[in-house]
Order: sequence, then C-alpha cells, then structure tokens
Amino acid sequence: MLEGRVALVTGGGRGIGRAIALGLAEDGADVAVNYRRDAESASDTVAEIEKVGRRAAAYAASVDDFAQCASMVGAVLGDFGYVDILVNNAGNASRGQTVVDTDPAELERVVKTHAFGAWSCSKLVVPSMRRRPRGDIVMISSAATLHMGANSAPYNMGKAALEALAATLAKEERRNGIRVNVVAPGLVDTEMGRRLVKGAMGVTDIRTMDTNAPFGHVCAPEEVADAVRFLVSDKAGYITGQRIGVDGGAF
Repeated sequence: MLEGRVALVTGGGRGIGRAIALGLAEDGADVAVNYRRDAESASDTVAEIEKVGRRAAAYAASVDDFAQCASMVGAVLGDFGYVDILVNNAGNASRGQTVVDTDPAELERVVKTHAFGAWSCSKLVVPSMRRRPRGDIVMISSAATLHMGANSAPYNMGKAALEALAATLAKEERRNGIRVNVVAPGLVDTEMGRRLVKGAMGVTDIRTMDTNAPFGHVCAPEEVADAVRFLVSDKAGYITGQRIGVDGGAF
C-alpha cells in the first residue's frame, strides 16, 4: 500500500493519467493532478480521489514549458511537502505526416511535451524525492518505440527520447533509492486513442476493434494503471530501469 506517499501525475485529468491517479489513490497515495487546459476533467478526477479518502489537488501547467513546470512543482511541494512518486504521463499525438511534410513547429511541440516535459518534471522533483525512503518515477511511453511506424516521426522521436531519459535516470538515481521504469501501452481506449483510429483507419467506434484485439478487447486505461501501481508498490522494490509493455503481446 502507498499510505504516506505523494504522487504527481502529469496529464492526470483524463484518459490513462486519470486511471493512474485514481489507482494510486485507491492504493493509499495522495495525488497531485496536473492538467494543461481541461480544468473540469482535472477537478472531476480530484473529486473522485477525495471520495476514496485521499487528499488531492489540481495544478495547471503545460509541461513543455520549464517555467510552468517549476511553478507547478513548487506549488505541489508547498501543498504536500514532498513528491515521492512521479508519473510522466502527459502527451500529445503527431498529425500523421511524412518527415518531408511535417511542420517543424509540430516536431518541436510533440518532442517538447514528451521528452522535455518529463525531463523538466524529473529534474524538479528528484531533489525532494532523494530525501524520502523511496522514490519512483514512471514514464508512460508507447509501443510505437518498437515498430517506429511511418508518418509519425515527432511522436516516435518524443517517446524514444523519453525512454532514453528513463534509462539514464535509473542509473543516476539508483544510489538514492529512486526507481525509474517505463510503461509502454499499445492502443488504449481513450479520447486520444479514439481520435487516432478515426484519423488513421476511419474507425468511428473503437469498440469494433475488440474482436481482433489481444484477449478480445482494446486495452483499457485501468490496465495501464495496474502496471504503474505494481511498479511503485513494495512488490517491485528491486525493479528499476525496465520497460513493461502493456500491449497484449501485439508488438
């Protein structure tokens, strides 16, 4: 159980991030929920966390901006005292164009969100985490780093850099009792996942893909959250520097 621990989940108001935030709260953690624009969803997530008896608060920050990350982390530390679980989940999708046709601004936006954002939050949180009995950082990556599909260079590059950060940080912080791991889902039934299959495949109802999906269903956000819950638990005390695929063995 996670009583006495504080988690910061970026992009925690919706989708995978919401499932992670709620799961960690169910296991006993207090949770700081980061969001970029959707304050209503973040507030709903906070309310659900409070229903299970845990403390929670929402913090607005765009993780691609270091100054906003610094302000957010400062506020979280001021409110909760420390953070000893960081889940770098905030993400965005690229627009499905070839390298030649990709706008440089899109590349910058996507890579900064996935890689720079995780770097900034980790850099800002780790000093507090080092003073705790245990620290955990979990990076939410993607099965995309295994197949590196065409027409998705910004996303592929962002997630590859995120995994490189995780591997580096795991080696640097092991001596400080901090575990750093990666959880890499495939297609997940979230708003982003539904937009992805509609844009790439013309699928208007993601549930129609259940029949051909591993184990008879498209991955649910809670199934990704379960991997995170395991990694930050006492059952995973000797695990760091690892990448866990949550893709049903499809990749």
